[in-house]
Amino acid sequence: MPSITFDILINKAFADICTTEGLTPIDKKHVLSLLNDFEDGKWRYERFNDYIWNNIALTALSKQERDDLIDEPKTKLRRSAKNLRLLDNDERGKGSEIAEILLYGVMQDYYGALPVVPKIYHKQNVNDNAKGADSVHIVVSPDGKDFSLWFGEAKFYKSLANDDLDDIIQSVLNSLDKDKIKKENSIITDLQDLDLFDMPAETRQAIKDSLSQDASIDKIKPKLHIPIMLLHQCGRTKSATEMTENYRGVIERKHIKKANEYFKKQIETIGGQVFKYDEISFHLILFPIPDKDEVVRLFLEDASIYRRKAK
Repeated sequence: MPSITFDILINKAFADICTTEGLTPIDKKHVLSLLNDFEDGKWRYERFNDYIWNNIALTALSKQERDDLIDEPKTKLRRSAKNLRLLDNDERGKGSEIAEILLYGVMQDYYGALPVVPKIYHKQNVNDNAKGADSVHIVVSPDGKDFSLWFGEAKFYKSLANDDLDDIIQSVLNSLDKDKIKKENSIITDLQDLDLFDMPAETRQAIKDSLSQDASIDKIKPKLHIPIMLLHQCGRTKSATEMTENYRGVIERKHIKKANEYFKKQIETIGGQVFKYDEISFHLILFPIPDKDEVVRLFLEDASIYRRKAK
């Protein structure tokens, strides 16, 4: 079956849509906005849910497990579901794994990234439910001679209110802590997954050398990218029945407004707290859905089925 791709609404440098005069630094900041489709007058919940389950193995299984089960898709789903934490008790954090899985899929499909640390797998197997980035990827340049390091944050909100923006900004600030970065670097170099991806041997060694515990994190900050996935409930998406130009225009204006609010807050809040902040790249990824509870319900319904079959 053909792979699922979402419609790109915005894919721009933040500098091109910034509305705050004099705000700095605004380079190395980017905005990606994605839209799901409609069918028969309704937002396509099943299509979105299929995308999540099509990509769950990227974060719930190791690279070796994914390779071993490449011809066993049902077994892959069952093992992936078994590694889900499903421990969200508060309303704000409910369904957070959906946003994490979505980020892994988007990183692969829209940025060509390698999932060098399957975070749900890692958190499950070391009993580390809350610490560290929500995704860890490496993007190798087309010529195979260079790389960039991506530490992602993912949130699933019922809105995009100021409190929600403050929450994700705090998460981004935490992820840029020196000890957190070194921890993620050590996980990358300790895991076998990096050795299983197809890349030139010299590039692989350069990655390991750059991420060594003896290396200063200041040297990797120009290679550091922070993708920030904001999966969010949207009233206009809930009331829409088809992908009209009017709907696209409304969402585009809303996302440009939120991107400006977000980056203004981020610059003001953490711009002066992180050394070499201006050398780090940030990617805000916005994805509207009509009803968070329904998205979570469909996901948990399938997760329950796959987990039962995994026993």
